[in-house]
Amino acid sequence: MRSRALATTLEITVPVLLLVLWGLLSAGSDTYYFPPLTDILRTFMDTWVFERVRSDVLPSLTRLALGYGIACSVAVAAGLALGLSTPLRRATDPIVQFLRAIPPPALLPFGILVLGVGNAMKIFIIAFVCLWPVLLNTIDGVAGVDPTLRETARVYEIGPVDRVLRVTLPAAAPQIFAGMRTALSLALILMVISEMVASTNGIGYFVLQAQRSFAIPEMWSGILLLGILGYVLNALFLLVERRVLRWHRGSRASALS
Repeated sequence: MRSRALATTLEITVPVLLLVLWGLLSAGSDTYYFPPLTDILRTFMDTWVFERVRSDVLPSLTRLALGYGIACSVAVAAGLALGLSTPLRRATDPIVQFLRAIPPPALLPFGILVLGVGNAMKIFIIAFVCLWPVLLNTIDGVAGVDPTLRETARVYEIGPVDRVLRVTLPAAAPQIFAGMRTALSLALILMVISEMVASTNGIGYFVLQAQRSFAIPEMWSGILLLGILGYVLNALFLLVERRVLRWHRGSRASALS
């Protein structure tokens, strides 16, 4: 309990100290490209509190959620199939390795050409990039399930569907969640990149337009917002993961004791 309180205190104190240090070092700044932190925070409040939430923040979060959700759904379903079948996994491995090696920005011209510059292109780019870490972790997690566990399920005549839902998926869940957490950070990155290339709204579009018009405090306020969103999304994901994998933590703790 004491160590947990200490960790929480450090988690809050260190960012606050860094902000204070940033504010002190930038207080007398006369460099155009590095304005004082107070100017950035004032611009942040004027720009992002209510004013541009509907026009930029909500479209960005909607694209991120749709792309990420599609990727996770497809990846877990495909990963289960490939993890349970060794011949299928070996047959598709070259294709998977080839597609996941394609640099995400290289897909932007293809996405614009085929899907246009609307939301469909951005959702496709986010989903394509987020697919691979979840898929590979699901395959490894399913293929690595203890054979004794599988045999025990067969001995007790548990049906194929129940075996997948009650034995295989829970056993592979820790690795699946690890891939989903990696994919979440990629989703945020690709959301920004896709909005910078072809968009009329969104946080990435706003940051690029602010840079082009030399509105430097506005540009920094957008970057600050992206950092806050990344932190909040990661914290929410860890909260969900902790709830879902509570049984795993408990079994690991009992095994160590």
